[in-house]
Amino acid sequence: SDLQKQEERGELLQPLIFVLLVLCSILLYFKVSLMDPGFVKPEEEEGEDKGQGVVILQLPGDIKLRRCGYCLVKQPMRAKHCQQCQRCVRRYDHHCPWLENCVGERNHPLFIVYLSVQLVVLLWGGHVAWSGLYFEQSQEWLQHNIFLLVSFLLILIFTIVVLLLLVSHLYLISCNTTTWEFMSHHRISYLRHSELENPFDQGIILNLWRFFC
Repeated sequence: SDLQKQEERGELLQPLIFVLLVLCSILLYFKVSLMDPGFVKPEEEEGEDKGQGVVILQLPGDIKLRRCGYCLVKQPMRAKHCQQCQRCVRRYDHHCPWLENCVGERNHPLFIVYLSVQLVVLLWGGHVAWSGLYFEQSQEWLQHNIFLLVSFLLILIFTIVVLLLLVSHLYLISCNTTTWEFMSHHRISYLRHSELENPFDQGIILNLWRFFC
């Protein structure tokens, strides 16, 4: 049959991989959106973060870890209270409205994987949509290809957004800083009073290694 011939020529492999990537991106979306981003529990004591003691030594002695004014837990360094989640999040990066969850210490690496898979799916989908277009200057051509053209433009917009988001996060990770610290550097006491511009930066290689591994 035609299906068997296509399978023998390997023509079914690419659609299968594409569908698996789409399913993978969907599973990653739910995993990142539903998992604990690193909520600070009331019984936790300050200074329990891995490697945190090394960082504290580089900061002025008058900076003390404080108790959150909202949920009253002892707030570890680099944690922040999220108004949407009503919880303090360890190594808080940002609250993602698309995920309806915070991106923090526990789900940040998986968030990067999700963005990477999503970017591959969008690029592949954009390529498929573009390959199906053939351009002619006529009203009839536009009527027959309007859906495919709109789909390609939407995929292009989402691809640009995801690409910029992924690149910006990889840059911040390579500097060992978070979106919140980057945007609010002047308002964060342990950064504002530090002699170093970024006391957490330990070099690109080590920063990436500690984040992903």
